[in-house]
Amino acid sequence: MHLSSSLVLLAALAGATATASAQTWPAKPIRLVVPFAAGGANDLMARAAAEGASKALGQPIVVDNKPGAGATLGADIVAKSAPDGYTFLVSAAGVISNSMIKKSLPYKDSDLVPVNMIGLAPSVILVPADAPYKDLKEFIAASKTGAGFHWATAGTGSTPHFVEGMLETKYGAKLDVVPYKSGSESITAVLGKQVEATSEASIVALPYLKSGKLKALANTWTTRISAYPELPTAAEQGFPEVRIAHWAGVHAPHGTPEPVLEKMSAAIDAAMKTPAIAERLKGLGIEPIGGARASFVQFVDAERARLGAVVKATGMKDE
Repeated sequence: MHLSSSLVLLAALAGATATASAQTWPAKPIRLVVPFAAGGANDLMARAAAEGASKALGQPIVVDNKPGAGATLGADIVAKSAPDGYTFLVSAAGVISNSMIKKSLPYKDSDLVPVNMIGLAPSVILVPADAPYKDLKEFIAASKTGAGFHWATAGTGSTPHFVEGMLETKYGAKLDVVPYKSGSESITAVLGKQVEATSEASIVALPYLKSGKLKALANTWTTRISAYPELPTAAEQGFPEVRIAHWAGVHAPHGTPEPVLEKMSAAIDAAMKTPAIAERLKGLGIEPIGGARASFVQFVDAERARLGAVVKATGMKDE
């Protein structure tokens, strides 16, 4: 009896300590690990969130780029970090789909918990400026004639790879994947007409569209792009299953106290509702999201199920 009473007391003390530290959190700078190189959509969203959230929390938020292994390197660093609220991951679609595609991961999906969505850049389906098709319907129909089309991706499991998988398995497009090392190489391949098409984040695609160097057939998200509203979504054109975005969220190490997760989530939401930050992101082709933590948890679960079905249907595997 005496031992069990001591254990109850210890558990209560531990709980009280965790609550007290959560109340004083944050008491020092926070590290935001970005699993991609500086300058991309994910990094830009991370920096916007860091700027706004640090004002809301009253502590500096340091962005730490750790690119490599398709976002696995950065995700692993955070998964193995102390769950004390001072290390977070800027997550992306790959953080959800990696475990479905890669043979092995150094961490488990459950080692990371969702905090909030920062924002998203819809994927834009791109073809050469003088391509004969004016919309997605004509492109899919044209791909079904002859040997089909070559489609550039930024590697196995990249967003363009998922777009190709959706077009092929849901709508019968005849597409042959040509994997490049990056989205910029894929765009170069479309510009040089080595391939017929690719898809890329709106933030990357917009300069090519505005200069007339490439033509857009559809945006693959549920809403039109604020900075390019003339482009219809795939759903509006009759292809609702073509749905994916280059999104950036925040995940924390499993075990981070709930009050800290809620506080961080509220700070990200405040950042995305800051007019100057929101307008800057929209101008780049990024839609600021924020919202409640529960809605991001729901999004992650739904996205995992949806992308898992595409992986299964296409047999997508990282060689």
